[in-house]
Amino acid sequence: MARLFLGLDSSTQSLSAVVIDLDSRTVVYEKSLNFDRALPGYKTQNGVLPHRDPLVKHSSPLLWADALDQIFAAMKADGVALGEILAISGSGQQHGSVYLNRTAAAALKGLNPKKSLVQNLRGVFARKTSPIWMDSSTAAECAEIRQKLGGIKATAAATGSDAFERFTGPQIRKFAKTEPAAYAETAQIALVSSFMASLLAGKIAPIDYGDGAGMNLMDIRKKVWHAGALTATAPKLKAKLPPLAPAGKVIGKVSSYFVQKYGLNAEALATVWTGDNPASVIGLGLIKSGQVAISLGTSDTFFGSMAKCQTDARGEGHVFGSPAGGYMTLICFKNGSLAREKVRELYGLKDWNAFGKLLAKTKPGNNGAILLPWFDAEIVPRVNRPGIHRFDLAEKDAAANARAIFEAQMLSMRRHSAWMKVAPECIFATGGASNDRALLQVLADVMNCRVLCIEVSKSAALGAALLAAHGCLTAAGEKPQWSKLVAGFTNPVAGSEVRPDKKAAKIYDRLLEKFAECEQTALAGL
Repeated sequence: MARLFLGLDSSTQSLSAVVIDLDSRTVVYEKSLNFDRALPGYKTQNGVLPHRDPLVKHSSPLLWADALDQIFAAMKADGVALGEILAISGSGQQHGSVYLNRTAAAALKGLNPKKSLVQNLRGVFARKTSPIWMDSSTAAECAEIRQKLGGIKATAAATGSDAFERFTGPQIRKFAKTEPAAYAETAQIALVSSFMASLLAGKIAPIDYGDGAGMNLMDIRKKVWHAGALTATAPKLKAKLPPLAPAGKVIGKVSSYFVQKYGLNAEALATVWTGDNPASVIGLGLIKSGQVAISLGTSDTFFGSMAKCQTDARGEGHVFGSPAGGYMTLICFKNGSLAREKVRELYGLKDWNAFGKLLAKTKPGNNGAILLPWFDAEIVPRVNRPGIHRFDLAEKDAAANARAIFEAQMLSMRRHSAWMKVAPECIFATGGASNDRALLQVLADVMNCRVLCIEVSKSAALGAALLAAHGCLTAAGEKPQWSKLVAGFTNPVAGSEVRPDKKAAKIYDRLLEKFAECEQTALAGL
């Protein structure tokens, strides 16, 4: 009999399922359920409830529970061998929080398969809606927490990140301040990940080290709740938080609800879920220090793995516990593909092929020309006022600007990841722009390391399935090695390797200093 494992990913807009066969190293089933289309009764727009305040972004936890029922029903209808699945793990959109009252534990334990999950969960919430990662209404609370913890550097050193509006701690503080009665009624605060794991396990699930680090509440080095951060956030908070645990750790057998209703294996194990970013680290195969993935999408995201904890004194980057052990980092650059496209449009280039031909007319280093492409407010570095800044770069020079946008983005990644103190051995490129060979060559030259393309569909759900396998094998007394577990699932695209040009790499070593000076000059003028 095949060894099957199920990974689920509850993201902002959808719930995805991936089933893997560990022995054949194959994904045997994939499914995604879009919230807006599949569950229109919740009236979400791109998974988010409309609100008169554009800074407030909430969703309904009942929506996520309803989606879980629907995806299991779909798997059963599609003939998935649910009776052969050995373990389930998952990932959830990071930072979102769910507020449960004192009746929740009993409701989870007694889930009735004759009713839907929504019917079973009526009355268990101390707060009807859940603030999610997109919510940016907690600037005041961030400032209060940051001040109590000693500033940006101290907050990042303690919790892995500066206090950010979308993080869970500031959201909890705002809730306690604005709705004290509802906060008092809250018995358990879950994350999206631990809430979904609780449904599967039929009991309150732990929060893992990866997702826990996205709360500004966990001691990033000791991996326990940070007493000072709890005090700075809200009263009696520790009693409302579940324990912390490693991702993939077995909680127990899955709830009989899923066994009786959908035919899930009665011996299947429910495990601790993690956040979507930590799960993607596994799904992309970033299992040892020095491995980096760069997602070249609407925003550009830098994922890194490191053995020892380093935090960013400037508070720009984030450090989470990695499900593979050690730590992972995440740095998000808002001006990614949209900025590249705006430069292309500015010079009337119809496609990326034309863009690449223009770029080929220039040399690495661009004769010292620097572009800071802050078309939109930037996350890293923190830029609240958009603006385009050129240094020794003529706006009318189309070829130089084409190279400048690529070089600027890659130099910024190198500069703002230096705090990690981990030189990448290789970089896995993913996302839409990873098909652009010219961009990958600049990336390889600036970082002075190999670049490999990787195409992994639903990396978070795949990572979750691999976490389920790891947890199951560990519980059986085995000592699974991550390198062997991910093999075959996370292989790079054949023939995609791009090697750095050593002469170009030396040019970028020198240009990095000028880039830093130009950035400081531009920031000082804002």
